[in-house]
Amino acid sequence: MSPIVVIIIVLALVLIGLLIAFFLFGRGESRFTFDIGGGAPRASGGSDMSSEGGFKSRLFGLGIFSGSIIGVLLARLWTMQLVSSSSYSEQAESNRSRTISTAAARGRILDRNGKELVNNRASLTVVAKSDVVDDEIEMRLLANLIGMPEMAVKRNIEDSTGGAQSLRPVAVDVSRRVVAFIDAHQSVFTGVSVEERTQRHYPQGTLAAQVLGYTGTVSSDQLKKSSSSDSKSSIAYESGDVVGQAGVEYEYENVLQGVKGEQKVYVDASGNVLSYSSSVEPQSGSDVVLTIDSALQKAAEDSLAKRIAALRKQGRTDCHAGCAIAMDVTNGEILAMASAPTYSPSVFVGGISSDDWKSLSDDSSHYPLMNRCIAGQYPSASTIKPLSSFAALNYGIATTSSTYYCSGYWTGFGKGFGQYCWDHAGHGTVNIQRGITVSCDVVFYEIGKGFFYSKHPEGLQDTYKKWGLGSKTGIDLPSESEGRVPTPEWKYKYYASSDSDSRTWQGGDTTNLVIGQGDLLVTPLQMLCVYEGIACDGTMYRPHVLKSVKSPLGDGSVVTYEPQVMRKVTEKQAYLDVVHAGLKGVIYEESEAQTEHFTNLSVTVAGKTGSAQTSKSQPTGWFIAYAPYDKPKYVVASVIEYGGYGSEGAMYVVRDILGQIYNQPDTATSVDNSGVQ
Repeated sequence: MSPIVVIIIVLALVLIGLLIAFFLFGRGESRFTFDIGGGAPRASGGSDMSSEGGFKSRLFGLGIFSGSIIGVLLARLWTMQLVSSSSYSEQAESNRSRTISTAAARGRILDRNGKELVNNRASLTVVAKSDVVDDEIEMRLLANLIGMPEMAVKRNIEDSTGGAQSLRPVAVDVSRRVVAFIDAHQSVFTGVSVEERTQRHYPQGTLAAQVLGYTGTVSSDQLKKSSSSDSKSSIAYESGDVVGQAGVEYEYENVLQGVKGEQKVYVDASGNVLSYSSSVEPQSGSDVVLTIDSALQKAAEDSLAKRIAALRKQGRTDCHAGCAIAMDVTNGEILAMASAPTYSPSVFVGGISSDDWKSLSDDSSHYPLMNRCIAGQYPSASTIKPLSSFAALNYGIATTSSTYYCSGYWTGFGKGFGQYCWDHAGHGTVNIQRGITVSCDVVFYEIGKGFFYSKHPEGLQDTYKKWGLGSKTGIDLPSESEGRVPTPEWKYKYYASSDSDSRTWQGGDTTNLVIGQGDLLVTPLQMLCVYEGIACDGTMYRPHVLKSVKSPLGDGSVVTYEPQVMRKVTEKQAYLDVVHAGLKGVIYEESEAQTEHFTNLSVTVAGKTGSAQTSKSQPTGWFIAYAPYDKPKYVVASVIEYGGYGSEGAMYVVRDILGQIYNQPDTATSVDNSGVQ
């Protein structure tokens, strides 16, 4: 019997009781009086107050009151049974049914040739019903069987993030022995079963780890952002979902994350599943094709690791890290992006332990999770000198025919403020082109002095910014740094705790800046793009790692990345010719030992060394090159932290990458000990 019917019956009984009470007790004392002088009664008032009239009026009022209540109840009953019946039916249905989400497999990540970098593998997962936690014996036996602490098993079973009726994952990647034992002892493990689920798999091991990224359980911030987003394209996450947390996995989460399936179940009042109803199958995420060439990526990583190991063997004990990038200058495609040290993304599968996370995040591990190509920030050292040359030529500080004399020691700001050239023996008379080739610091000290006393004291900074330094490239990867181009205003604010003289921009700040030292910070990717622009006479395409998104049906693509011109810098052709010739000279004129490593290539190369001074015993070495010189197609850069001069470490990595591109490995054995910066 419905609650409404019960209420109507109770109210009807109450009304009947009121009527009975009225007839038995409602008359009260008599309202008639008798005249002293007569025997005939008459009413004391002027109105009709006879017993018959009073009874009729009260009965009429009670009838209206009762009828009104019954009418209201009947009207409410009518609306509930007829007008709102569908709404109450839906509520009743929802009370006895639940919807359980079923996870969808993530899309694969492929290299440019279709080779799998990330896929999914089957994983045997032990799952349990929520009431298993109430059976201490079953829970203890399960913990002993799978080799987990009982408290950990309890915590996993109590986790209701997947839904109250969902089976709770207890352990992933269990052995066949565990599966067989559970199947053979169903009477003991009544609430436990084994399901085949999917886990992320990295068939190439650690290859391109920082580019690919990793997955993990959705964070509270991601959940909050998901629930507050008004975008129809955003994914509505549930607590416990596995999502991308870094690299491509994070950047293209909306593409890789599939569409969940749904299973409708019927439950009793206690929430126990009674039966299963309709279901919607999950849809896998889309496959993402990257611009990365896995063979070139492996060559870059192997060369980087080999060179770092060799430098450490030579006594460079602070040398632990570095990076290398290769890009197609005609469209901005990143062909290889290596960062050392690296890590295995598989450590995050199924949830990373606190010990593993601490190991990956600790300073002693040298931060393997960092992609140094886009997040590492270093002084550019002499790789900045082509831009300093453009600045000097454009602002009239120098001309293409200007010459300078280098004795090895420069005193342009007075003897008390002298500065050495990297070659203490001096370079003699040098012009700008030759200054780039031999990386003569004195040439650029003179340029810096010219700017310090000119009408355009920030001409260097303006030129650097024009070429993209101090701002992000916009590559489709998270955690990119923007670097820093220091200015007098920046210095005064940054060193706020120092005295006024120390905060004021000095001539030494400009001479440091012009050779890529001091407070200047750049990322390897920024400098790679600068040299892309130099190679292509000012045109820079936005760097990217996405090539296409594959269609779920057939072999076609639903999205193909369209190259975008990120920046176009206009320079006079005469100035470009000076810089081009200077960079070509670095490869073939600067050092015979260095030249030997490039004359065995079938293409002509142009490039630049760099050695940034550090607080450690050794500088951080740079090398950037583009090829072919007459019709550029590729630009390659490498940085090795605290590994010595650029020609001692980074140069070999760049040469190995070019060797892989042109299938012409480096056969030279000579070692460059010139110390060119």
